[in-house]
Formats: sequence, structure tokens, C-alpha cells
Amino acid sequence: MVYDGKKLGVFIVPTGIGASIGGYAGDASSYARKFSKKANIIVNPNVVNAGGFSGINDNMLYVEGYSLDDFMRGNINLLPVSIPNKTGIIFDKAIPEDVLNVHINTMNAVRVVYGIDVLEYVITDEEIGVEFVLNDSGVSDGSVKNPDTMLISAKNLIDKGCNALAVVGMFDNPEDMNEDYANGEGTDPVGGVEAILSHYISKELKIPCAHSPAFADYQIYPDLVNPKSASEYITPTFLPCVLLGLSHAPQIVRSGGISADNVDFVVSPYNSLGNPAILAAAEKGIKIFAIRENRTALNITAEKLGIYDKVCITDSYDACLDLI
Repeated sequence: MVYDGKKLGVFIVPTGIGASIGGYAGDASSYARKFSKKANIIVNPNVVNAGGFSGINDNMLYVEGYSLDDFMRGNINLLPVSIPNKTGIIFDKAIPEDVLNVHINTMNAVRVVYGIDVLEYVITDEEIGVEFVLNDSGVSDGSVKNPDTMLISAKNLIDKGCNALAVVGMFDNPEDMNEDYANGEGTDPVGGVEAILSHYISKELKIPCAHSPAFADYQIYPDLVNPKSASEYITPTFLPCVLLGLSHAPQIVRSGGISADNVDFVVSPYNSLGNPAILAAAEKGIKIFAIRENRTALNITAEKLGIYDKVCITDSYDACLDLI
């Protein structure tokens, strides 16, 4: 549990911004796990999601990005759960039958191996309509044509007793957009729009949520890739890490549980300090650590934000650990 004498930290690596650590496939997990030995930490899914693997452990709280921002603003609290959540899965109608079958088999395998309570899944009435792009600065972005069909399915699952939601949207193959991703360079092309999907559900329904993309090409690639990207290239679906994270994700509550006032520190890549969670931490006087070794496609530093006096800049995550 969180109140066991340890400090409470927030370990953030935003998705879709080309982070040199955490911008690929669970490659921030080993860093987060080091921190979790010294403190209980709140992580956004991008930190620990790794396709068929997950870096989550019992000292971490898995919180979707929008909810994490809302938590740091003081608008919501987090209630750790003692029994697994009842997770529901929303599948995009655009997913072909063979791809859907791979995901259902994956769901059932995770159920059997980990005892995760996947209560039910639904298929949206209409296609969600996911589109993604990489902008000129190397940041992933995109749009969702029909979020309402996703919301209707989400409410249906909640009515059936689900208290955590996984969303599986159909994506075009992103390989041509950033061929260097497999080599551990550049930005994950789908990360930005994945955040849009989960942010929408979190904002509307105040429920633990995370997204997993589905692709028509689910073959296992035999070519060697960079270790940072490897976990995405040895699995036909990224659903396992999402289900593992959501299983014990804290519930969103208005009072009780953990509040932003309980947070001792926040850790973020060096030049991506403009997100609401960081700005809220600065306003509340919570210690912020910016890690130089983790740089992104952004250039939003403490100096540019005028919060230099509230940020401790460290060369590496290990150096930050020594300070904590």
C-alpha cells in the first residue's frame, strides 16, 4: 500500500514526444522500477507498457495521463484497490475478424495466466476512425473521427459492472512514417493519438483507462531491432501490458484515498516540462526533478517556463535516485 512509510513520487514520461528513455516500448520500466524500491510511484501507462510485457509492480500506481494531470491539479484523488478491477475491453468495429481473434485469444491468455478479471468486451457500433501523423517537430499527433461510438461502448461496459476500461483502436501500419523507430530513434508515430483516445474516456467517465493499438499486420518480425523497441516486435498485440496495468489501477474518487498533497516529488524528462502535471507541481511547491539524459522532441525547459527555482536538474535517473 502507499502509506507504508515510503515517499510518494510521480514518474512521468509523456507519450509521442520522442523521449530518448520511455519513447519506445517499455524502455523506461527499468528506471521506474529502481525508483519504486525507494518510493511508491505513480506512473503513466507509457512508462511501463511494453507490448506482451509490463514493467508494473506492487509499488506503482498505473494512472492514465489525463487523470494524472487532473490528480496533480487537485481535482480528483486516487484510491488504491485491494482486489483486481473488473476490466472491460472496447474493440473498434474497424478491426478485421482475424485481428480481433488474435486479441480475444490474448485476452483469454492473460485471464488464465494472471487471473485478471476481464469482465466483458464489446465491439463499437461504428468505426472509431483513428488517424495519426508526425508533425514537423517530430511529435506524434492525430485525430479521432467518431469518439462518441467509443463513449457509448464504454458506458455499456460500466453498466455491466466494469470499473476499468481498455480501448483497442484500429490503426494503419505506422512503419513507413518512422522507419528509424525500430532502431531506437525518433518518435513512436501512434503515441499521440493513443493519448487522445484514453484522455477522452478518462475525462468523460473518470475511470481507469488505457489504450492498445491493433494493426492488420500482426506477424512477428524476424529482423533484429534496437533493444528499446524490441518488445513491440515480438508480439502480435499490445493488449497484455494494458490489462496488467489496469488490473490494479487505482480508482478515481473525489475524496479520500491519495491526494496531490501526498506527493513528495515528480520526475520528468529534461525538456518536456510544459504538461499540466508538472505545472501543477510547481504551483504546489512539490519538488520537480528534470533528467538531462532523457530528452524529447520538445524544448520546454524550466528556464523557458520561468520555474527554474522550482526544478532540480540532474544528469541522470541514477543521480536523481541518490538525491531522493
